[in-house]
Amino acid sequence: MGVTYFKRYRMEYDLTGPLFAPPELPTGYSLEPWSDELVDTHADTKYRSFRFEIDACVFPCLGQSEGCSRLMREIARRDGFMPEATWLMAWRSHPLDRPDYCGTIQGILDKSRVGSVQNIGVTPEHRGRLLGTILIYHALRGFREQGMQRAFLEVTAQNQGALRLYQRLGFRTTKTVYKAAEVAYA
Repeated sequence: MGVTYFKRYRMEYDLTGPLFAPPELPTGYSLEPWSDELVDTHADTKYRSFRFEIDACVFPCLGQSEGCSRLMREIARRDGFMPEATWLMAWRSHPLDRPDYCGTIQGILDKSRVGSVQNIGVTPEHRGRLLGTILIYHALRGFREQGMQRAFLEVTAQNQGALRLYQRLGFRTTKTVYKAAEVAYA
């Protein structure tokens, strides 16, 4: 095992102006607001979204089902947890079908009263449908409705798709940080 450092950007969004216009939900998709009964569903969706991505190297808990469950429970127990900024995306091929949960986002209020997106994930088979944009919009709207003037997230520099998305939506890089992570060398 060795230690490597991953470059990450803190990106902020100004909530005092108008939010970007959200795309329409594609047919068959729906948003579900936070409820305590969905904590395991958020965790499972988080795991399926991140397990093969770079962020599972940066944050190993994201690459393990148990780790995502533990992380989701920790997020939901935080003093600043914001149900208004926490959403699940569901897909049903028929309205009576059991939902396939395919997207998740969680928000907390940090110590300086700034909204913080903890994780946004969309499962691989549902990417490319603007679901991440829709989730981000609803989280930002939730922050703003609760009086936040700014929101932020962090993104790994190597995650170019996410970085482009956040820039396109109006997030601005405010800080560069480095996250140490243990990695196995072959």
